[in-house]
Amino acid sequence: MKPVLAIVGRPNVGKSTLFNRLTRSRDAIVADFAGLTRDRHYGDAVSEGREFIVVDTGGFEPTPSTGIVHEMAKQTRAAVAEADAVLFVVDLRAGLSAQDHDIARELRVSGKRVVLAVNKAEGMSESPALAEFHELGLGPPHPVSAAHGQGVRSLLDAALEGCVFDGAGDEAEGDKPIRLAVAGRPNVGKSTLINTWLGEERLVAFDQPGTTRDAIHVPFEHAGQRYELIDTAGLRRKGRVFEAVEKFSVVKTLQAIADANVVVLLLDATQGVSDQDAHIAGYILDSGRAVVVAVNKWDAVDRYQRQMVERALAQRLAFLRYASVLPISAKRRQGLAPLWKAIAQAHASARAKLPTPTLTRLLREAVAHQAPKRAGAVRPKLRYAHQGGMNPPIVVIHGNALEHVSDAYKRYLEGRIRAHFGLVGTPLRIELRSSRNPFGAEPAG
Repeated sequence: MKPVLAIVGRPNVGKSTLFNRLTRSRDAIVADFAGLTRDRHYGDAVSEGREFIVVDTGGFEPTPSTGIVHEMAKQTRAAVAEADAVLFVVDLRAGLSAQDHDIARELRVSGKRVVLAVNKAEGMSESPALAEFHELGLGPPHPVSAAHGQGVRSLLDAALEGCVFDGAGDEAEGDKPIRLAVAGRPNVGKSTLINTWLGEERLVAFDQPGTTRDAIHVPFEHAGQRYELIDTAGLRRKGRVFEAVEKFSVVKTLQAIADANVVVLLLDATQGVSDQDAHIAGYILDSGRAVVVAVNKWDAVDRYQRQMVERALAQRLAFLRYASVLPISAKRRQGLAPLWKAIAQAHASARAKLPTPTLTRLLREAVAHQAPKRAGAVRPKLRYAHQGGMNPPIVVIHGNALEHVSDAYKRYLEGRIRAHFGLVGTPLRIELRSSRNPFGAEPAG
């Protein structure tokens, strides 16, 4: 799974600036899930091919009632507990404060590996003022400028040292089991579904610790196919009995989605489709994972509520229109057979092989049926197509002036490719690559 870096520090030291620098975006994934502070953000980051998750926490607020950090802001504690390493950000220009000492004390107690980032150090990397930060007892201070990017790479090298990065693993799956994640909001029935699978299929299950977050992978088999369940529901082993605790963790969910081949997005029919569901669905889409949408507790709603859920799905999750949507009842064990069929179909679609001759023929037929619109005096020319990757499938189209191809036309091409190959439950990405005609500048005739 992707390593996690938690950014902590008192307010206004530049945590969010560093977060945006690492994620290279101001459009961070904002997790407005119940129970989380508003200023906690999650984002994906890549450094020299190393992929990891960054958590931007709220500032530590000391209160007179405790004299120390206010419970280390419960959610900040949770972020630190689940992190592989902590970036403790302090302000060089403001100098050390009593609050910095309090935070350092808390971090030392946590036992986590901490890397000290001394921010706002532009032009001051050799300043004697850096020496005082050794007082925190957290190792050598790393002078950085989050705003300008100075020193950030060496900071990351120190933070990611020793972290285990999974290989791509998707190109040569071979005989590996299908990695299956169940994701969703709290109390939608993830635990019930997992326990129903485990009990109904009489599976041999065990947990595999080995990460600081106790990520649990449960192997099981269905209809001769081996799966590996990546837990997001807080599955715990208690003797020989598996307890599924509805403890929602954004970090674990993001990691499970990123590590999965197929994700079951579980919704609650009694609660409809919420913003939280849309956030998780959006992350699944961005991750390129195959997905099946399962609407749980379908037996607990009447016809009108079912119509409202179907309408909400069409509106709020329109970007997952390629996914199968299945009503189930995990408690009553209803709809599970179609769910397994949809999971297998989504996985097969994500790893489908799309022959170049077939893709090129489909492309030419699509253009003959409906050519792309002109852009002024130029009409894009689509010449041939081939597969550029799988899981999710990527179709690369070559031609001329393809920068003028509209998004609507790309969706049209996607629809025809999907229909021909029967691709269901997986994103399909189309890349357009223009090439110059070496004879284009020659005079005609």
